Amino acid sequence: MPTLPEGVRHFPLYLSPQRQAALVDEIRQIVQEAPLFVPAMPRTGKEMSVRMTNCGELGWVTDRERGYRYQPTHPVTGVPWPPIPETLLGIWRDVSGHEKPPQACLVNFYDEKARMGLHQDRDETDFSAPVVSVSLGDDCRFRVGTAKRGGATASVRLASGDVLVLGGQSRLAYHGVDRIYSQTSPLLKNGGRINLTLRRVTA
Repeated sequence: MPTLPEGVRHFPLYLSPQRQAALVDEIRQIVQEAPLFVPAMPRTGKEMSVRMTNCGELGWVTDRERGYRYQPTHPVTGVPWPPIPETLLGIWRDVSGHEKPPQACLVNFYDEKARMGLHQDRDETDFSAPVVSVSLGDDCRFRVGTAKRGGATASVRLASGDVLVLGGQSRLAYHGVDRIYSQTSPLLKNGGRINLTLRRVTA
C-alpha cells in the first residue's frame, strides 16, 4: 500500500459486491431524473472528458459563461436534483466524522479514455467537512498531493467498492484521476467507472 498524505483515508472494498450493485441501481434512477451532462471549463468552454450529474439539495456545475458553482437545479432541465440515497448518507455517517449531512453528491462517469487533472475542491464555503468519494466499476489510478500546486504526489489504485476520504490537512489537497483500467470490473455492463463525491457546501 502506498503512503498517502495525512488526512487521506482509504477504505478498500468498503462496499460488498451486493451493495455495489444495489447502489448502481439507485444511481441509474438518479440519472433518469437528472440526466448526465458534459461540464465545460470556465472562459474557454473546453468540455471535460467526464459526464456528470448530481443529487442532493445542491449540485456542482460548470460552464463557459458562469464557471464553477453550486446550484439547486439541473443546468439543462431546470429541475431540482434528486435526493441523496440513504446508502450514501450512511457511508457519510460512518466515515466522515462530521455531524452535519452532505448537501451535494457529484456523480461522475468515466469511460476508459476519461481523465481528471489535478485540482482542488474549493468551491465550497465550509472546509471543516471532508470530501467522501465512492468508487464503482473499473479501477482507476488516483493521484493526490498537498494543498500546494506542484507539491509531491502519491498514487493509489482505487477499485470498485472502495471509499476514500479527503479531510483535515488534505481537505484542499490537489488530486485527480490519471487512468481508468478498462475491463477490471464486471459491475457496469458496458464498462467504465462511476465516482460519487459527497460534499458539505455551506457552514
